[in-house]
Amino acid sequence: MAEEHKITEKKEETKTEEKKTAESPKTEAKKEKIVKTKEKKNQSIVNGRDMPVSLKQAVAIAKYIRSKDIDVAINMLEEVIKMKKPVPMRGEIPHRRGMMSGRYPVKASKEILRLLKSLKSNAIQDELELEKFKLHAIPNLAPRPYKRFGSGRFKRCHITIKLIPRNK
Repeated sequence: MAEEHKITEKKEETKTEEKKTAESPKTEAKKEKIVKTKEKKNQSIVNGRDMPVSLKQAVAIAKYIRSKDIDVAINMLEEVIKMKKPVPMRGEIPHRRGMMSGRYPVKASKEILRLLKSLKSNAIQDELELEKFKLHAIPNLAPRPYKRFGSGRFKRCHITIKLIPRNK
């Protein structure tokens, strides 16, 4: 009886070894298919959530950089931060030299510039050719928490910036 038990154990061991060897080529083929089916992206996105930026300023900056090249937009916002070039804005705002009404939203420009640099690094990581893409910025109103003792509310804004292909 002990001999029969040893024989059945050996048979089971050989069966499990055969299964392991049979599965390995299949799993290798699956891994090769996964590597081959990696798709190339055609756009890159960055999301800024609950940013301490006024919606009015975010809309003005988004309109200012929309449909521009990413490097051009970064240079434009750096000039705004240095207070060399104003951002055109609507409303009862004083006029600036060389344009109608405008302001220098320095804090908002710094926040959006940080997003643009992140977007550029995302695009490089996705292996996109930056010359073939343009910017599309979308600001939205975010939930506005109350300040201490309910005296007022904070400025909050969501900003989504995309690199989309240029149409010829």
